[in-house]
Amino acid sequence: MRFALLPMLLGAMIVAQSRAPAQDPATGRAPAAATHVLIVAGVGGAPEYEQAFYDDAMRMAEAARTASSVPDSAITVLTERPERDPRRIAGRSTKIEVERAIARIAKAARSGDVVFVLLIGHGSARDGHSLLNLPGPDMSAADFARALKPLSAQRVAVINTASASAEFIPVLSANNRAIITATGSVMERNATRFARHFVDAYAGNVADADKDGRLSLLETYTYARREVAREYESANQLQSEHAMLDDDGDGKGTAEPGAHTADGALASRLFLREGAAAANVVAGATSNDPRVAALLHHKDSLDAKIDALRRRKASMDSTAYEHALEALLVDLATTNQTIRQLTGGTP
Repeated sequence: MRFALLPMLLGAMIVAQSRAPAQDPATGRAPAAATHVLIVAGVGGAPEYEQAFYDDAMRMAEAARTASSVPDSAITVLTERPERDPRRIAGRSTKIEVERAIARIAKAARSGDVVFVLLIGHGSARDGHSLLNLPGPDMSAADFARALKPLSAQRVAVINTASASAEFIPVLSANNRAIITATGSVMERNATRFARHFVDAYAGNVADADKDGRLSLLETYTYARREVAREYESANQLQSEHAMLDDDGDGKGTAEPGAHTADGALASRLFLREGAAAANVVAGATSNDPRVAALLHHKDSLDAKIDALRRRKASMDSTAYEHALEALLVDLATTNQTIRQLTGGTP
């Protein structure tokens, strides 16, 4: 009986989601989670770095716009010289403009939205504190923590690809936040290569390890970290940067996170584009089917519940744990089957 009722219960859940508060009057459904992207390219210090930072920033903006269907109005790019492309660059990457951009996002973002902040450039450390080098005053991790404080109801990803960036993890770490740094120590102060490979993952769509048509932040991190190591090895050079990721709020980064480990679970469910548009990239999908969008959202919530349950296993009665896990896995299997059916895949 329980198995027969699962599809009915899942259908009821989808209907309930579609009638949640803040409905879209045109569709009668709750609007999908929106994505807000901020890309900051800091001061280059030399022509080759200024060009590299500019190129990475613009490629990332284009990937968000085209590959992930993030609307232009939700993408903010700040660079050292905005006059290079005033149509696509919102302003100069000064401390005050970065803070203003984050404040605008905080004002526009709804609960549950995704906020994606990519920092590109040189970094430095003063008294053990990480700094992002910007035109004018630099920004510290503490400066970013204050600016991001209003975004407590959103899912936030901060990717600092600069050198000496490691301290951003303990300072910015919080619930519903994924923090990535290009270095594992503030002493790793050489110019980094992480940004280029991180952007390559989105721009070239080359990091979809599970082949589900969606590129998670965890997949992007894993790809970039692997390619950085490969580049140093190919050049027979000593690797001077070691990326880290923290997304469980404990302030401690992990070099090799995973979808079912303490660090990596949130990043595995963070996508540059959420909601209905994500349905387009599922194999076989040909339209923004709201049923698929709701199912994808439900699938991600089930993954989160399974991860949380596995972390509680040691403190649970074994029988209760097995029953709870079975119910979640059956629901997940049913959801995956329905997604495949709706998108033309093989059930």
